[in-house]
Amino acid sequence: MTTVQAIYYTHRTSEWHRFATDLGLVPAFAPSPEWAEFDGDGILAIHSADHDPAHAGSADIHVLVEDLDAVEAALRATGAVVSRDDMEGVGSVVTARASTGITVTASRGERDTHGDLRVLPIWSQGGTDEAVDILRALGLRERIRSDSGTWVDFRGDTGGLAAFHSGMGEAVSLSFEFAGDLDALAKRLTEAGHETSLVDEAYNRTLLVRTPDDGELWINGPITDLYGYRRAD
Repeated sequence: MTTVQAIYYTHRTSEWHRFATDLGLVPAFAPSPEWAEFDGDGILAIHSADHDPAHAGSADIHVLVEDLDAVEAALRATGAVVSRDDMEGVGSVVTARASTGITVTASRGERDTHGDLRVLPIWSQGGTDEAVDILRALGLRERIRSDSGTWVDFRGDTGGLAAFHSGMGEAVSLSFEFAGDLDALAKRLTEAGHETSLVDEAYNRTLLVRTPDDGELWINGPITDLYGYRRAD
C-alpha cells in the first residue's frame, strides 16, 4: 500500500484549511495551526512555516508505505543519500536526498483515499533517471511518460499521484489533477471567493486558482491526448 501525501508550508494555515475544503478535500481530523491533513485522492498536509520561514510557499513529497524497511533498502539502491530518524507522533521516517538537495520522505502507514481531486506534487530538476528511480523506489507505479522523458508521473495504489518534470528549476511544487468537471469546480471556487481562470493545454485543460499565499495553483485535467505520451499500463 502506498499513499502520496503532499506537504505544503505556509504562514497562512487557517486560510489554507478553508481553501482545502473549498477545493473539495475532507479534513482527516480537526486541523491545528501547526499541522492539518485533508483527504481527496491522496493527502494534502498543511504545515505551519512559522518556525521555518525559508520553507514558506514550498512543498515536499511524503509517501505512506506498508513496508518501510523494503522502501529504505530500495532507496539506498538508487544511490541517494538515505537516513532514518524517529519523529514524535509519526515513528520512523526514511529520508532520501537527491544530488540537487531535494528530499522525499516515507513513513509507515495505511490510508486508502479516494476522490475526483488527486494530489499531484511535481518534482522538477535536470535529468530524469535520479528522480524517477527514487519515486519508483518509494513503491509508486509509473502511469504516464512523455516520449521526450521530460514528464513521468506515478500513482500510489491507495491514493495520490507524484510526477517528475524537467526544465522547471529544482523544486517540488504543489498541484492537483481533477477527474471531474473543471468548469463546475471553477464555478464553485469562484462563488467561494477565489480567483480562477481556465486555460487550454495540449493534453487537456488546466484550472488556475489564486492561493491564500497569492500564488497560482494548477489543477490539471487528466492527460487525454496521448500524442507524445504513453501509458505504462
